[in-house]
Amino acid sequence: MTFVVNNRVFVNPGHEEAFEARFRVRAGEIDKQPGFLAMRVLRPLGNQAPYVVETEWESQAAFHAWVGGDDFKRAHADPMPREAVGEGGGLEQFEVVISSGA
Repeated sequence: MTFVVNNRVFVNPGHEEAFEARFRVRAGEIDKQPGFLAMRVLRPLGNQAPYVVETEWESQAAFHAWVGGDDFKRAHADPMPREAVGEGGGLEQFEVVISSGA
């Protein structure tokens, strides 16, 4: 069963480009992880809405293996400055029950 993790991040005004750049710089690195299927960085269009970083995995075990690995540590070694992100957000984990698409 496919496993999806959403990380909701409230990025403060003026820090949006730096936040997005962090993902552009590492584009393709997560693709090398066993069990990884897809990643999307979703930019909010509404006022006060968070960014959503969505990753899709073959299983919850594959996600946890990535979180425990060196690539995850490298990706999160240099966090955004404290003033760049607001309160709230966080991780949400889901099992896909129904999926459709082209």
